[in-house]
Amino acid sequence: MHLPAQDEDEDIVVQIARDFKQIRIRQAGLRDLVRRICRRYKLKRAVVGIAIVGDARIRKLNRRFLARSSTSDCLSFDLSDNKGPRAWRCFELVVNGAMAVRQARARGHSGQAELALYVTHALLHNLGFDDSTKRRARRMHDIEDQILQEAGYGSVYNTGRG
Repeated sequence: MHLPAQDEDEDIVVQIARDFKQIRIRQAGLRDLVRRICRRYKLKRAVVGIAIVGDARIRKLNRRFLARSSTSDCLSFDLSDNKGPRAWRCFELVVNGAMAVRQARARGHSGQAELALYVTHALLHNLGFDDSTKRRARRMHDIEDQILQEAGYGSVYNTGRG
C-alpha cells in the first residue's frame, strides 16, 4: 500500500462510515483524496468524517438541517470550534451513495469517481467555496475536476453535466 507523502506536522484523520453498501469504494482512495485537498488548501490538522448513505437518510438530514424535503448528492458540516491557521478543524461530510450509482451509470463513469466528486464538493464547501451563482459554481466545478484528475479519477463533473 502506498501512503501519500505527509508533512511532519500534518495530521489529517479521515473516518468513513457506510450506511449504503451498494457502491464499491476504495477507502484508501477516499482518504488520499481528502488529504490531497487539505494539503492543497494548507489545512494541517483536521478530522474529516465521511458518511456514505442512501436517498432516504440524506432526505431525512436535508429535512432536519435545511428544511428541504428532497434528496441531494451531499451535505457538509463544519463542526470546528476554532478556525485559526493552526487549529484543528472538524468536518462531517454526508454523501449519497444511491445517487452516485445512478449518476455514474447515466454519465458513463464509475460510482467511485462520482462519490469522489461528492466528497470533493462537500469538503470544498467547508473550505469556503460557494456555488450560489453560476460564476462561482463554474469555478468550483472546474477546481473539483482539477483535483479529481490529479487524484486519478479523471474529469468527473464537466463531462456533459453542464
